[in-house]
Parts: sequence; C-alpha cells; structure tokens
Amino acid sequence: MSHVSEVSVPAIAVTGSTGRLGGRVARRLAARGVPQKLLTRNPARAPRLPGSVAVRGDYSDQDAVHEALAGTHTVFMVSASESADRLAQHKAFIDAVAEAGVRHLVYVSFYGAAPDATFTLARDHFHTEQHIRASGLAHTFLRDNFYAEFVPDLVGEDGVIRGPAGHGRAAYVSQDDIADAAAAVLFRPDDHAGLAYDLTGPESLTLDEAAAVLTEQLGRPVTYQQETAEEAYASRAVYDAPAWQLDAWVSTYSAIAAGELDGVSDAVPRLTGHPATPLADVLRAAKG
Repeated sequence: MSHVSEVSVPAIAVTGSTGRLGGRVARRLAARGVPQKLLTRNPARAPRLPGSVAVRGDYSDQDAVHEALAGTHTVFMVSASESADRLAQHKAFIDAVAEAGVRHLVYVSFYGAAPDATFTLARDHFHTEQHIRASGLAHTFLRDNFYAEFVPDLVGEDGVIRGPAGHGRAAYVSQDDIADAAAAVLFRPDDHAGLAYDLTGPESLTLDEAAAVLTEQLGRPVTYQQETAEEAYASRAVYDAPAWQLDAWVSTYSAIAAGELDGVSDAVPRLTGHPATPLADVLRAAKG
C-alpha cells in the first residue's frame, strides 16, 4: 500500500482547482487515486472529485492558509490572477505555506523567468521563485511557455494578429501537457526536489506560422501584422487598462521578438511519457 493512501490527511493540496490548469491537475490526481485538498477562496465552487476535500484559503489570507494546510506535505501552486499586487499575494501565500509545515512547493512559473525578462509578468515569476528558495521549502518549478490554448485569443475580430513580435518564435505548450507533467511531479515530489522544468510544445513557431495553423484549424483566414511598440500601445489604449496591464499585453509580443520564448525542451515527454502536443492538435481538440 502506498504512503499516500495510508495518511488520514491528504498529503497534497492543489490550488486553482476552479481554473483551467489547477482543475486539470486535480482531475489527474483523482484519477490516480491520490487524496487531495482543494484550496480555494470558495469551496462550493471546487470540483467534486473522489478523495478530495475542499478547504477555504485565499493567497492573501495567511491565517486561513495556515489552518487549511495543516498536515499537508506538498502544495501545487498556480499563480494568482494577474494584478498589480500579485507578487505580494504570492509572498504572503508562500510564507503561510512554510509556516504550516508544508515540506514541498510545486510552483507554476514561466519560461525564461528573470528579473529583467522582456515579458513583464515573467519578472513576477522570477521574484516568486526567489521567495520560495528563501523560504527553505523543497521546491520544483514548472516554467511554462505561453499556453497553446491562448493563441486563438490573439486574433482580432478581423482575423488579424497584431503585435511587435517580429519574426521571433514561441514554443506554445498545451495545458493538458502541463497538467500531465505536474501530476507526475506531484505523484513523486521527492524525485523532483530542487529542479526546474521548461515546459514547451514540440515546435517553436513564428506568429506567421501560428497564423497559418489557425487558418487551417479555424477554417477562416488568419494573418499576422507586425506593429511597432508605439502602435501596439496605441491600438490597445481603447481598453482603458492600467499601465501594468498594457505593459504585460505589449511585452507578450516583444518577448517573442527578443527570442525569449524560443526553444523546445524535452521536459514534457520526459515527465509524462508522451510527446508534447503540437498547436494544431490543441486547436483541433478544442473544436471537439
């Protein structure tokens, strides 16, 4: 009998179970028969899965997190919703996790996370990683490239992708592949302590190439149109978004232009035992 099935308190806690990535991970663990806590702001919204118990906890509410994670060995942490204070939320949560006696934190980071990353939100991920290291927790970082499921959202109503990405490339990765990799790590976390995995798709594509894939899979013409950074800011000004969000939107493309999302890793096949999923297959599956 496995250690996981012997403990009375679930040894694993999963955050983000009401979202697309955390929900996928929770379902995979349930399918493997792994008991888990589903940490969420609203337990009533948590998925009902065999062996799971929903517990209340907000990243910024350290007392609730400390109580909810008592007796937990490993925590799977998805990043908080994009906001001006996301890094502060992350730090508060990490501190509470450490104080609760958790031993291992598996964090969904970002490909190329660095203090000077072109993609502004990747800087938050770098500083989150640094805070986890400083906490003394055993840790594993899953550094995802841009989600493949996100690519159709780049297309405007006129069928055009606009942004300052130039001829740069990104290795879009599917959320199912990330979830498979995460479940493998969570199932045997001690084997992955201190490691970071770059999770990518099987190919690195320019936006012209991505547009061609979208054209084929969506059945309508999609093209890519290069913008300057100034044009990108101007074209998005109509949304009246805060400055940090505009920076994030535009730097999505400028990071591609800078080559910071290029490169294909073998981490998905190594962790999951199956090849990474091409963008075309992700789009095809989304059509049902």
